[in-house]
Parts: sequence; C-alpha cells; structure tokens
Amino acid sequence: MARPRTTSDEAILQATGRALLRHGPGRLTLGGVAAEAGLSPATLVQRFGSKRGLLLAFARRAALGAGDPFDRARREHPSPLAALRAALAAMAAGVRSAEEMANSLGLLQLDLTDPGLREHAAAHARAVREQITDLLAQAARAGELAPGVDTAALARAVQVAYNGTLILWALDGGGAPLADTVHADLDAVLAPYRAH
Repeated sequence: MARPRTTSDEAILQATGRALLRHGPGRLTLGGVAAEAGLSPATLVQRFGSKRGLLLAFARRAALGAGDPFDRARREHPSPLAALRAALAAMAAGVRSAEEMANSLGLLQLDLTDPGLREHAAAHARAVREQITDLLAQAARAGELAPGVDTAALARAVQVAYNGTLILWALDGGGAPLADTVHADLDAVLAPYRAH
C-alpha cells in the first residue's frame, strides 16, 4: 500500500517559487527545492519526473492562479481601482531585492526559450491582462474613470507599466519598497484617465 502524501503538490510548488527567487532557474536543483519543502529529492522525482517537469508544473500552477491576487483584492477593496492597485502590489510582493528580480528574469528567459514553459507564461500574461481589463471596465462603470476610456488599451498600458516597474525598480537598487513603487507608477499611468 502506498504511503499517503504528507506534503501537497501546492506546498512543493510554493517551495519551488521561493527557491527560484533565491537561486534562479540556472542554480535551481531538485535537492534545493526538496530541502525548501522538507522532502527528499527522490520524492520530487517521483512526483514531477525531472527539474523541467517541476518547472512545468510550477508554470502551469502560476498560469491557473493568475487571477488569485485579483480575486483577493476584489474581496478586500470595494473600489475597482483600489483593487487593481492591491492586486498588482500583491503580484510583486515576493520580490524583495534586485537579485531576486534577476532570478525571476532568469525564469522569463527560460519561458521564452522552452515551448512548454512559454505556453504557460503566455497564458499567465493573458489572464493578468483579462483581470486588469475587467477591473478597469468596472472602474469605468463605477465612475472612477473618465467617460469613453478605452479600457482594453489602458489595460495593456497598465500591464506594460507594471512589468517595466519591476525591471526599473531592480536597476535603481530597490530603494523604496516594490509595492510602493508599483503603486506610484500605476497612479501615474492612470492619472490622465481618472474621472475629475
């Protein structure tokens, strides 16, 4: 009879995310993830097959969970724009240093070169754009944005600004907390479109 799993795949994938931020994909090992999760490397091989299998599972989970920070933000903030600010800050919350951002960008490089990872990364990006678009449409209906705003075009600008903010924050040395920088840059992008 097989022994029951004491550590869920979700807990392992969370440990994978922490290990990726700390080491980047190039230095990531099954042993490092196993230590982070409190398991043996053999357990990871059993469940995911290989490092690539683990990274594919991590990417798949990230794409499927892209809406999670937005859902939490909607529950906590009645204002759609406040929810948007909170969701984007939550997405960046795990990154605390320029080195962690570099490790995250290493994963993006892998996403762009591995077709399986790229598929999940593209799905994640589309899901985030849909969530941003939805919140901006809600903000327009709630009167938080000026009449006639093209919320789809603004959503793209917000997503581009968010991703650019992450890189510039890392290049600038990460002086202010990343969430504060995300808020400031988002506010600057939205300012011309807000209802007066």
